[in-house]
Amino acid sequence: MTTLGDARSGKLADNIAGFGRALRRAGLRVDSARIALAQEAAQLVGVDDKQDLGAALEAVLVSREQERAVFRELFDAFFRDPELAHRLLAQMLPSAKAPAKAQRRPRVAEALAPQKKFGGGERKPEQEVEFDAAMTASTLARLKHADFNALSASEFHLVERLARDVALPVPEVAMRRMRAGPRGRHLHWARTLRQAAHTGGELMVLRRMQRTREALPLLVLVDISGSMERYARLLLAFLHAATRAHRRRDVFAFGTHLTDLTPAFRLADTDAMLAAASAAIDDFAGGTRLGESLATLRQRHARRLVGRRTLALVVSDGLDTGEPEDLARELDWLTHRCRRLLWLNPLLRFEGYAPLARGAAVLHRHAHAMLAVHNLSKLEELASSLATLLEQ
Repeated sequence: MTTLGDARSGKLADNIAGFGRALRRAGLRVDSARIALAQEAAQLVGVDDKQDLGAALEAVLVSREQERAVFRELFDAFFRDPELAHRLLAQMLPSAKAPAKAQRRPRVAEALAPQKKFGGGERKPEQEVEFDAAMTASTLARLKHADFNALSASEFHLVERLARDVALPVPEVAMRRMRAGPRGRHLHWARTLRQAAHTGGELMVLRRMQRTREALPLLVLVDISGSMERYARLLLAFLHAATRAHRRRDVFAFGTHLTDLTPAFRLADTDAMLAAASAAIDDFAGGTRLGESLATLRQRHARRLVGRRTLALVVSDGLDTGEPEDLARELDWLTHRCRRLLWLNPLLRFEGYAPLARGAAVLHRHAHAMLAVHNLSKLEELASSLATLLEQ
């Protein structure tokens, strides 16, 4: 094994620690314990092979599947010098500079950006993003119209918090159950006769019954494939906060198979829900097989659909990899058992978008409406137009 030298006086420990801080700025959960493990991993595998070093660091610094792509891109940018092994052996590896025209994820670009210094040249401690009056109107307006996929890590957390404040007023409908009320076609005989007992048997007042009103039951299907990586998390947070008051909501994630997130959505705290959902999903950033997932819904969870009152929301870009015939059959079954099927499509951020992909064409044909959900302003439009869409 190659000896890396004394990390107490060389540059190796500083570079691995700096790489860990860059990952943390990109939104990964990296603490001092993980950085220490990364240094031990580098000692064990050596630096003769860049791929081995990257795999070793990835094993100890990445805890979620959706973070692997960000790690690999940031690792390549941070250690992009072709003489990496020789420089690390000499413990003189400088900070790498990226080409001016390199196209990177916003999270990676923000993590690699120079950090501001203050005072005696000390690095400003990292703090959690908080909302205060310092957010200008122009900043808020820009974030409201910014595509979720184009946000940096700090902006993404800001927008996620803002999305939780957007209400989603699902219309109420009359239910079958009756309750006492001032209006109604049916008499409430029990209350009427009890009242008559106080007036010598005379029916002085006729008590009535009216139908109870409740919000439409919700069925939410969220695409968690690789192309929906950032939209899925933010929209799950939005739907959890916006539908918290709903008595009946069933939520499923679908990728290569169907995952029931309804138990996670019963948690009151949105952050706790996201953690529970992340633990439950084991096919994140994989392919999209909506047809097979709907087949599982029909076979195992058909009773979740309440008559034809259920409002079904499908959050997906429509890039399905299954057979179109299977998808068409399952969507036909779903549309005949719900009140409305709304397709929430983030690809509508592109001007002139048309659902030309096989799966997208089938979904577009069966959905009652297709709506954009790629930024905050579109979420607000969804909330304001939902009642109108259900009346059509």
